[in-house]
Amino acid sequence: SELIRGFLLSGMPCPSSCPPGLLALMAPGLALMATFSLPSQAGDRRALPVEKPPGVKGRTLILLDVNTKSPVRIISENFLSLQLDPSIIHDGWLDFLSSRRLVTLARGLAPAFLRFAGKRTDFLQFHNVKNPAKSRGGPGPDYYLKNYEDDIVRSDIALDKQKGCKIAQHPDIMLELQREKAAQMHLVLLKEQFSNTYSNLTLTARSLDKLYNFADCSGLHLIFALNALRRNPNNSWNSSNALSLLKYSASKKYNISWELGNEPNNYRTLIGRSVNGSQLGKDYTQLRSLMQLIRTYSRAHLYGPNIGRPRKNVIAFLEGFMKVAGGTVDAVTWQHYYIDGRVAKVTDFLKTRLLDTLSDQIRKIQKVVNTYTPGKKIWLEGVGTTSAGGMNNLSDSYAAGFLWLNTLGLLASQGIDVVVRHSFLDHGHNHLVDQNFNPLPDYWLSLLYKRLIGPKVLAIHVAGLQRKPRPGRVIRDKLRIYAHCTSYHNHNYVRGSITLYIINLHRSRKKIKLAGTLRDKIVHQYLLQPYGKDGLHSKSVQLNGQPLAMVDDGTLPELKPRPLRAGRTLVIPPLTMSFYVVKNVNALACRYR
Repeated sequence: SELIRGFLLSGMPCPSSCPPGLLALMAPGLALMATFSLPSQAGDRRALPVEKPPGVKGRTLILLDVNTKSPVRIISENFLSLQLDPSIIHDGWLDFLSSRRLVTLARGLAPAFLRFAGKRTDFLQFHNVKNPAKSRGGPGPDYYLKNYEDDIVRSDIALDKQKGCKIAQHPDIMLELQREKAAQMHLVLLKEQFSNTYSNLTLTARSLDKLYNFADCSGLHLIFALNALRRNPNNSWNSSNALSLLKYSASKKYNISWELGNEPNNYRTLIGRSVNGSQLGKDYTQLRSLMQLIRTYSRAHLYGPNIGRPRKNVIAFLEGFMKVAGGTVDAVTWQHYYIDGRVAKVTDFLKTRLLDTLSDQIRKIQKVVNTYTPGKKIWLEGVGTTSAGGMNNLSDSYAAGFLWLNTLGLLASQGIDVVVRHSFLDHGHNHLVDQNFNPLPDYWLSLLYKRLIGPKVLAIHVAGLQRKPRPGRVIRDKLRIYAHCTSYHNHNYVRGSITLYIINLHRSRKKIKLAGTLRDKIVHQYLLQPYGKDGLHSKSVQLNGQPLAMVDDGTLPELKPRPLRAGRTLVIPPLTMSFYVVKNVNALACRYR
């Protein structure tokens, strides 16, 4: 008992002379993702009593230490990236990307990629015309069209006079008219989505200019997905329209990376004929050849094939693609949506089984990629909590953050280089910013992640002070802990600091005692909780008890931490997400970039 008490209080590694019982206690050991919970029967949320070893006061649930010598993974600086769906052309929001408020919000998440892609990618046609008024259509009475269209034209003329980053200040009445238009178009877009039948979409040169201006002003690198469904009679890719877009972009010296198509494994359901993996590989090879003919893009990056969920037929598609074009792409991409947004419930976001569905997909994708191109980067693109556009007060609420933050932690720990969130601004309810340009809970979660989390992933040592589960009981991983070096871009912390982020899905608070290298260090807490009476359904959040909101259109709020005294036990409230910066650890893994 003296040996056990000494170990628990010191946080030092257990010597070889430890009793077998204590060694069993330490079984969780080293893990890239530390998950832990009290055993509970299905439907029984009462925590079992914790056995307290002699000399340990309180109800400490976990002893936590981090390996500070070297990172186990290093991910991209642009790890958390963003997506815009081509539907913003249909519903008109593309014309408002020059809004100072939107640019401020996007700039808060830089550096990042901005992927312009979605279901309508393969129905998008580029037209090199400049006059938007003649090529624009939309619903509404005459006064609506006249005022709205004239305002857009006047706004475009004013933007053309600006040099460098072009920022607009749209009048409130103009935004109100746009919201009316978007609400009507939302019904059209949903009908297309549910019927899986999409109308053709035109991207003018003016629209491309606006898209690139938004990315450039926000510090984001644009990735543009080209239409892969323009096919020749022999089913090869017709690249004529893509070539026109490439040449125009090159004439403007736009720094763009490229993709071809979106979920190509589903083309049969869209147009009645399929494109197999090897054919798409040939199409990518053709696109790479086109890029090399254009000086601006001869060394540009190319990503793909952006397949859907890796079921058996999709894995076969990926294998065919990798055989032909594995060496052509700079990263292999796929996408994932957790649940059908039409039938989702708030309790779905608390299910550990749902949180873990991504692990199996990662293994399947990695197996194929490592077979054909070992070491090739893998990206998860187009990730969202729900499909079918999401559900109001659910996929855009605080509850959706559990899936989002766990996705970030899981992907980083498994070495996935980039994750692209669908969507920054959208017609559905999976977005980070709503149509009033107000940031939603997942935006604030993403902002905290960007401010605090660096690209180096650290291994975690966890020991739990609980008795072994009884026969027939199930341990559910409702407490999830991840660790990274603190972001080098955050000048509030010296290099060598470590950031933990923790998801507590329990309906009771949990306690964590920092040990080993983290012991007796000052900690800064960033506790994110729902704000207001809606609880988990809330679209507003508070940080350490203070509600988060933009100061003005050009200013994000200061994210103020709550300092905790050295050695204090971390108390994690139920159903919350939190970040903890452990200061001045002087971690060797985190001293240098």
